This record gives sequence, C-alpha cells and structure tokens, in this order.
Amino acid sequence: MLQDIPTHVIAGPLGAGKTSLIRHLLEQRPANERWAILINEFGQIGLDAALLSRDDDGIAFGEVAGGCLCCVSGAPFQVGLGRLLRKAQPDRLFIEPSGLGHPVQLLKQLAQAPWRGVLALQPCVLVLDAQALAAGQPLPAAQLEALPEAGLLVLNKDELLSDGDRLRVLEQLPDRPLFWTRHAALPLAELPGLSVTAQVALEPPELPHGLAQLPAVWSDPAQPICLSQAQEDGWSIGWRWHPEQQFDLTRIDHWLQNLDWRRAKLVIHSAEGWRSGNGLDNSPFNWLPSEWRRDSRLELIFAEPQDVAALQASLAQCRL
Repeated sequence: MLQDIPTHVIAGPLGAGKTSLIRHLLEQRPANERWAILINEFGQIGLDAALLSRDDDGIAFGEVAGGCLCCVSGAPFQVGLGRLLRKAQPDRLFIEPSGLGHPVQLLKQLAQAPWRGVLALQPCVLVLDAQALAAGQPLPAAQLEALPEAGLLVLNKDELLSDGDRLRVLEQLPDRPLFWTRHAALPLAELPGLSVTAQVALEPPELPHGLAQLPAVWSDPAQPICLSQAQEDGWSIGWRWHPEQQFDLTRIDHWLQNLDWRRAKLVIHSAEGWRSGNGLDNSPFNWLPSEWRRDSRLELIFAEPQDVAALQASLAQCRL
C-alpha cells in the first residue's frame, strides 16, 4: 500500500465537462501508473463510471451516489474511498464531485484525518463552461466559492467564442492559471501536481472499513430498478435495466426531447449496440459507442419533482 497518493479533485458545475476531462486524462495515463477514480453523483443510480468505462487493467472506479460528497461524508464516502484505495492501491487518485456539490468543503475533508498522510492533495481543477459564462449565466454559489482555491481553471467549450467573448469570461474570474479547451481535452502535462508521486508506506495506513452497499438486483429481469430522490438543489430519478433489455435510440431521443430536464446521462443496450449519451438542459444527444456491458442505465435531474408513474409509463414505450 502506498501513502501520500497524489489526489486531484476535478470539480465544476453541471455539464461543464468534468467527465469528459477525466476521459481525456485516462487516455493519456502512463502505462506504469495505476489510477483510481472516485465519482460522486447527485442521483442514486450512478452513470459516470459507466460513461468512463474502458477495457484497461490499470484503472479502477468507485462510486458514491445520492448527493454531494460533503453531504454524504459519513459512511458512504469514508467507506467508499477506503475500499477503492485498498482494492486499487493506486499511484494517483482522481475525485469527481457532483456538479451540485461543494468543492471547498470536500477539499477541507480530504486534508483532515483519516486521509492526512494517505493522500497528497493537489491544487483543485475547476472545469467551467466558457460559453455559459460568455452568455452571462452566473456560476452557482458553491462553484464561486471554489474559484480562489483552484489550481487550474479549465475554460471548456471555447470553440464558438469571439475575442470579445473571451474577454467577458476572463473579467468574471480571479487571477488563476487557466487553460482553454474544446471537449475538455486537457493535456496531461497541464494537470497541477503531475510531478508528485506516491511513496511506499512503512506501515499499512488505517483506512475506514464497512460493509459495501448492496447492489440492487432484478427480481424480474424484464422490469427496471427505479430510484428517485429530492434534495435542496434538485430532484433526480434513475433506472437500471437487465443487460438483455434493448431500446430504440430514436424513441429515447423523442422521449427526452419532451421532458424539461437539467441533466441527462445514459448508457443503454440498443439495436445498434451499446451506446452512451450525455446532455444538459434538453440539448440534443451525440450518441457514442460504449464499452459498458453490465446493465442499461439512465438518470435525469430536474429542477422540480416529477410524476414518477408517468415517466415510467412513457419510458417503457422506448423498449424493443
């Protein structure tokens, strides 16, 4: 087991490009390094690990679902991170908090016991939607609070910005290191703390233990597992289907277009194969091939609670 594991928090608001940035970093992972990624999601189903899934023995994923990490900092977070570190024994750790979370509080927790000496916390990377900033959309309060703490501001989605747009974006930000990107394609060399390496622990560190959260199983493979929850920052609903179930991509597209969601993520088994999608504020989906094969998953975040029975009934029409 290693100690002083370089740990990178990749934060930012919903839809800014955190998951895309981590995907690009994974593609650049040195062959001699083991990486672990702990993903926190607002919803209860968990999609980012499926979206990032790749056939690579040097990468391990862990998930903490059901709220931001600073709000689930008891057993779920402590046990989940401890289990991931024991399983992966990584040379480098990445943590992606929910876009509705509080990065500053998370950074404070990671600098305290039981993680002090186990993790070497590096300057936070804050991923921002440059197009949204140029259009005058304000950052959520939790992300504003994180700006002075950022070791790097990744200004994503810059492809349509004029020089004037870029100037308006910069006027809203503090004097911090920054990097403009498209599709969150950050070169690994730009990652703060890249030169930091883990050390061999003289004694095994004391990591939190606990029972793993029991995975939901299908009593009927033809029926999905559906979980919903309401929190202060929004309402989420998610589904998991047995991998044998298949969906029609055109019907899924049409179904999504008729809903007023803030965030949508899915990995599904379709007639064309396994596909993933990721959207913000009813934006059109760009379907991508997926290496995930364990189950089909779909999660939506809304500003207000929805009629669960109506969503279930209409979504059922999208299955083949």
